[in-house]
Amino acid sequence: MNEQLEIILRRIMHPETGENIVDSGFVERAEQGADGDIAVTLRFAKARDPFAAKIRSQVEAAMAEAFPEAKTMVIVKEAAPKPRRREQPTTTSDIGRIIAIASGKGGVGKSTVTANLAIALRNMGYNVGILDADIYGPSQPKMFGVEDYTPEAEKIDGNEYIVPAQVMGIELMSIGFFIRPTDALMWRGAMAVNALHQLIHQTRWGKLDYLLVDLPPGTGDIHLSIISEVKLSGAVIVSTPQQVAVADVVRGVEMFRHPQVNVPVLGVVENMSWFTPEELPDNRYYIFGRGGAAQYAAQAGIDLIGQIPIIQSIMEGSDNGRPAAGIDPRVEEHYALTAQRVVEKSENEC
Repeated sequence: MNEQLEIILRRIMHPETGENIVDSGFVERAEQGADGDIAVTLRFAKARDPFAAKIRSQVEAAMAEAFPEAKTMVIVKEAAPKPRRREQPTTTSDIGRIIAIASGKGGVGKSTVTANLAIALRNMGYNVGILDADIYGPSQPKMFGVEDYTPEAEKIDGNEYIVPAQVMGIELMSIGFFIRPTDALMWRGAMAVNALHQLIHQTRWGKLDYLLVDLPPGTGDIHLSIISEVKLSGAVIVSTPQQVAVADVVRGVEMFRHPQVNVPVLGVVENMSWFTPEELPDNRYYIFGRGGAAQYAAQAGIDLIGQIPIIQSIMEGSDNGRPAAGIDPRVEEHYALTAQRVVEKSENEC
């Protein structure tokens, strides 16, 4: 542990133990990289420690005060699970590659890209699954027209597993299958993380080549939970050409690139890149600006792995439960190229 960081962390007290978080044994790691960025990992003695969120905020504030120019990432881990929890084996062992689909902000079409990318990978002959990890705004049941699906439990070797929806050759699991569309999901972070744990490890995925994880917008507890729960093969960042969207992409990329996370960023997909009317096939109208995500990708040394234009069938397919990459050759063309690049990049990272 970095000595200077340790001194700062010793000033932070845990209300229950009455001791600082270092002597209480809650600091698993505290390091400062060559670039000045700070990484702190906290592991508390019990699951869902009620003071965890407060202490994380105190650590972030203390580091910001002491090192105002540095970026600080604080990851909170639960206590080591009891052996009883490990008796049921994870169902992710037969998954070849797990790819996170992320976005810095909402409204950029991340879930639409996830659904169509899954179809494009399926068209290439791969076995594909989708985990809808957008706990507070699950979209995949609507995207695939299976909003009424009710998962069943299947008992194998004394353990119960959740049977995913099987639609258009895709294995699909979502928290949306367990709640009514009209329900407001008012869960605290720990509840959402626990639900996500079950969806990851207790879904009967079977043998998959690719599992696409549709993450919530932004960077938060769900993202850190996914990172700690499974080994991600890479991340794909979705953005629109707008500068405001690209500004949020930066935060998402830096989260995955952080030394304590270290997930390869496979590339950026620029969604809604332009609009071409059917009656004017040679014209392109850049409604949301031109090439913003492409310019950022070049500056950050990240590949631009796809540019998806605005095509009416994409919207219609999402509303009708039939992703357009499976029915419209114009859409399939763009997603096939993106899927090929995802495959190439993920293979190179392995």
